[in-house]
Amino acid sequence: MTMRPQVGESGPFFVDQLRPGDPYELSNGHPILCLPKGGRAGRARSVGASVFASDPAVQTVGIDVGFALSPKTLRAPDLSVGELPDQPGWVQAAPPLAVEYADTGQDEQELQTKIQELFAAGTRHVWVVRLNGPRRVEVHQPGQKPRTANPGEQLEAPGILANPVPVEALWDRETGLRVTFRNLLQRQGYASLDEVRAEGEAQGRAEGEAQGLRRAITTVLLSRGLAVDDSLQAALAHCGDPDVLEATLLRATNASAADLLATLRP
Repeated sequence: MTMRPQVGESGPFFVDQLRPGDPYELSNGHPILCLPKGGRAGRARSVGASVFASDPAVQTVGIDVGFALSPKTLRAPDLSVGELPDQPGWVQAAPPLAVEYADTGQDEQELQTKIQELFAAGTRHVWVVRLNGPRRVEVHQPGQKPRTANPGEQLEAPGILANPVPVEALWDRETGLRVTFRNLLQRQGYASLDEVRAEGEAQGRAEGEAQGLRRAITTVLLSRGLAVDDSLQAALAHCGDPDVLEATLLRATNASAADLLATLRP
């Protein structure tokens, strides 16, 4: 059962007494029962996890990962953004960014205690996604008053996230998918889908030019009565550099097919 700690009173339990899978967090030695989330919060959390995990600057995103903040304090944010070790057991550090999804039945006093314990251990940002009532995100930072970010606004975590996050991307599936897609493109070196399209169009133009040069080379050789065998056809097909093909076309007016083949081979 949950034991609400008294201010300044240390409880009897230590982090090393808990094991992964135990349904508790610890707050200064007091057990905090971790209850299952409802469908709305679970759905929203999966959207947020995808958005964070795809950000180009993010290495790992944890879901309900336990962080040993002190010998008697263990906290498991809904989402944690940072570098998580690929090994069993509690993480011996605080996440740079923690995200909590708060819905009906949220224990507000316990949530505020959790936020302060994360800050005391080194967390730089805590975002509380409010799903009950008008949807919004509470932005918490150490030493600052919390502020509310509403749909249409952007959330930023410099040094943790490469890109700003639209508030609604933390719960709305369509918005989350668009942000995830943008992030994945950036991970591959593209600024946007338009840049991918432009590259494809440029490649298409270059390939069209190369194909025209290949046909011209073949036509010139055949007009000179020279055979274009499979080896030369394969070499022409393999070469995609318009400059090389253009030079080959000029030589095709007086060179033998064998000489051209030797030129095209790497």
